[in-house]
Amino acid sequence: MAEIVLPTKALAVNPLKASQPIGASLAFLGLAQAMPLEHGARGCTSFNKLFFMRHFRDPIALQTTAMDQMTTVLGADSRVIEALATICDKNQPAVIGLISTGLSEIQGADIPRTVAAFRASCPHHDGVAVIPVSAADTLGCLETGFAAAVEAMIIALIPSAPSAVRRPGQVNVLASAMLTPGDIEAIKSWIGAFGLTPIVLPDLADSLDGHLIEAGFSTLTYGGTPRSAVAAMTESVATLVIGPSLDYAADLLQARTGITDHRFPGLLGLDDCDAFTQALAGISDCPVPSALERKRAQLQDAMVDCQFQLGGARVAVAADADLLATFTRFLVAMGAEVVAAVASAQAGHLAHLPTDSVVIGDLEDLEWLAREHAAELLITNSHGAEIARRLGTALLRAGFPVYDAYGAHARTWVGYGGSRQLLFDLANLLAGHYQEIRPYRSRYRQETPHDGKIRRPNPC
Repeated sequence: MAEIVLPTKALAVNPLKASQPIGASLAFLGLAQAMPLEHGARGCTSFNKLFFMRHFRDPIALQTTAMDQMTTVLGADSRVIEALATICDKNQPAVIGLISTGLSEIQGADIPRTVAAFRASCPHHDGVAVIPVSAADTLGCLETGFAAAVEAMIIALIPSAPSAVRRPGQVNVLASAMLTPGDIEAIKSWIGAFGLTPIVLPDLADSLDGHLIEAGFSTLTYGGTPRSAVAAMTESVATLVIGPSLDYAADLLQARTGITDHRFPGLLGLDDCDAFTQALAGISDCPVPSALERKRAQLQDAMVDCQFQLGGARVAVAADADLLATFTRFLVAMGAEVVAAVASAQAGHLAHLPTDSVVIGDLEDLEWLAREHAAELLITNSHGAEIARRLGTALLRAGFPVYDAYGAHARTWVGYGGSRQLLFDLANLLAGHYQEIRPYRSRYRQETPHDGKIRRPNPC
């Protein structure tokens, strides 16, 4: 059992987490013909949109109610109704995700009542699903906001009565915020290898994988899970839940559909991949395809190749809870020592991680712990680049946001292939780090001083 160390600082000095509204908006970007609408100040939404555009390097469908001083004090219900009506008139979305922010939550906005007022004043827009989500900035993180949005989708879009019809081969997938579009694409192929058809909620692989469309630009999400497909989740034969943050959403779905679910803490490493593969084999009643067996053998060989580089390596990890737990289990299984584990927000499953303690904190905590325990490798988002530079450690960029490397959204971490590539990346980063430590550095290596003149170091 890991000790959970709660924060004692009055503020975050070097923030690790992204806010709940970012997570909730990200979830709605995985629905087809959707528009996330953040009920808050214009600057907050602009900031969130900038994060998305730097991470995914694509235009992002995101709107705001643009609360100002006047509406914050006197009430912004009319602003919400006006925004909903404008989006419906101009864009004709299938779904609008109405997301509260810290400003509207502190104001005390009654979002459900405002949605009812919109329905009464605009009955001609009854065909548009408006899904309210409570996502205060002061609580949780991206992961919890994402989970709250998935729960709201299930309540709003999935009938509460179980269906008597079952579509053979159709399975539901609840995908955690820790999964990239590349991960979800790989999971869909993994499921398809057993002859099964997945309905992913939300499907970021279909909307944020970076593909071009003939129209060139769309004011709504292009790709993602259609509203009709979400409703059809009641007719699936099984549900696959990836990530502990979606446990409550899985409970809601199971209560509404009566469908048996299979829950996985992650899909990284041999044990996790084997558990997922065996579940698919049981659901489909089919043998494991030979292509998957070969990928498994390749992962095993990579584990043998990299064990001496990773064994005993001191690693510091900072991320949202699901991703932190997945990396920690994977690293410990490979013989590495997780000397610092920092989570952006508390989660019950963190207490079961194979490490001494988990700190609920920020990147300042990560830097302090990494320095104290002489970490050789950091794993966190792009905000950790300066820390790695100050400490002289290697950095593996993971999580959100990753804005100083191309293809972060397209990277596949999960599965036998993703796990194998991660092993190679970790081993290469550590090998490169060790080469920079004396006595491994050659004394004849050329160095370039600040004046630009190339000199050889003094051999003595």
